[in-house]
Amino acid sequence: MPSTSLPVRPDLAGLTPYGAPQLDVPVLLNVNENPHPPSPEVVADLAAAVAEAGPGLNRYPDRDFLALRADLADYLHVESGATGLGAENVWAANGSNEVMLHLLQAFGGPGRTALSFAPTYSMYPEYARDTMTAWVTGRREEDFTLDPAHAVAQLTEHRPAVVLLASPNNPTGTALPLATIEAVAEAARTTGPAGLDGAPTASVVVVDEAYAEFRREGTPSALALLDRYPHLAVSRTMSKAFGLAGARVGYLAAAPGLVDVLRVVRLPYHLSAVTQAVARAALRHRGALMAQIAELRAERDRTVTWLRDQGFTVADSDANFVLFGHLEDRERVWQGLLDRGVLIRVVGPPGWLRVSIGTAAEMAAFRAALQEVLGL
Repeated sequence: MPSTSLPVRPDLAGLTPYGAPQLDVPVLLNVNENPHPPSPEVVADLAAAVAEAGPGLNRYPDRDFLALRADLADYLHVESGATGLGAENVWAANGSNEVMLHLLQAFGGPGRTALSFAPTYSMYPEYARDTMTAWVTGRREEDFTLDPAHAVAQLTEHRPAVVLLASPNNPTGTALPLATIEAVAEAARTTGPAGLDGAPTASVVVVDEAYAEFRREGTPSALALLDRYPHLAVSRTMSKAFGLAGARVGYLAAAPGLVDVLRVVRLPYHLSAVTQAVARAALRHRGALMAQIAELRAERDRTVTWLRDQGFTVADSDANFVLFGHLEDRERVWQGLLDRGVLIRVVGPPGWLRVSIGTAAEMAAFRAALQEVLGL
């Protein structure tokens, strides 16, 4: 038989799938999961919701899922004080990854550019690649903050269709001041690619708030700016604060006109009836689920203090993880921790490691293992 070659896109040839290591070790602190499983009460309600949806699974789900979108809008009002949001302002998909992909499908593409500022979430360039969107990055400062003047200059130079701003940023944990986001959104009114009539369009500014519920007291959400910028979108997820990483539910809030464009590129019935039922059931328990957040915030702050006391440089964090350095051989430290049953993440600039915040017992195991590895 003659050999057969597949017509792989040239830009995908030889690449491997994205993903952090999934290893069976006692302490998993590498992918920013919520360490607390849903309570028996929540599990029972989730199961009841799935059972209620079961008899209708021979039919396609509600493709516009307006009830879920209304519930999410109400949650954002309670959690962040966002006003004026209804179902028409919200979009949801299978994790915030798919939400981001919808944004790049709708506004990116061949001949267009997506812009972000490094270091940041390592999936962003993959969204760009998968949608054949050019990818460019500006820089963050030494303390991982973003200089508004530099950001605006990058918009002017590259005229991106989409700007991705993570706040809190992954892997650094850095939250952006509202003034910085506002400066970018204001400049972005006319920095997009030329429209069909040749006139400049806006750059769509996406503020990725996957970790927003973990932000420190007084740190605002970009949701406060939505009513002023129709080209602004704020994305969230139920994977982190809600402890629903296995359910795959992400969403964003934006002006109805922006949301309607995303409806054009979504696959038919992309959000299953089971997913919708589970998400709505979890939202009914938001009070109990959010009560865990204070504990994780406190554990994060204790971890930052302890690492600094050991002599590490630690980025200020508004997320459920901490980036620390500088390590001459971070791979050796990572392997040493793994050998002691603790899995963290090699990510970010050279010399840095990221540890997700787990339970008090898990963080004690991390501290003990790190002291052993480094002889502290």
